Amino acid sequence: MVRFRHLAAATTGLTFALILLGVYTAAMGAGLSCSAQWPFCDGGLIPQSFPSFVEWFHRLIAMITGFFILGTAAGAWKYTGEKRIRGAATLALAVTPLQMVLGGATVFVYTPLVQVAHHAAALIIFGALLATTLWSYEAEGTPDARSTESAAGYPSD
Repeated sequence: MVRFRHLAAATTGLTFALILLGVYTAAMGAGLSCSAQWPFCDGGLIPQSFPSFVEWFHRLIAMITGFFILGTAAGAWKYTGEKRIRGAATLALAVTPLQMVLGGATVFVYTPLVQVAHHAAALIIFGALLATTLWSYEAEGTPDARSTESAAGYPSD
């Protein structure tokens, strides 16, 4: 359970960093710098300018974060029996493909509605991961989670 809590916390932190990177990408207008190409950028895999690099880097971190979300959801089902932890991690995983489609849509259909939907999905994922992390740390204090402690409250040998 300790490793799962660390994975959940790392995934939550990575997701938060990705959201900040996405805000920076949008604020500098880099989202449109890849010549309306997705998942490629500037006709290939390697960006040709700094704005293209920022967009490309956002996509790279998003892919890595997606794998972390997948691992967190799998870990929730493997290492915890709590329905709320499993449910929150599964919600984050379930919204991730929609977020990917919305991310691609921001390249082709750059409208306020698409932008709002993309950011809303990101916040749902972040909120679900935050709940997963907090609940997994809260579960640490439950009697079932302290199976190595004796009835008197002292760690067993």
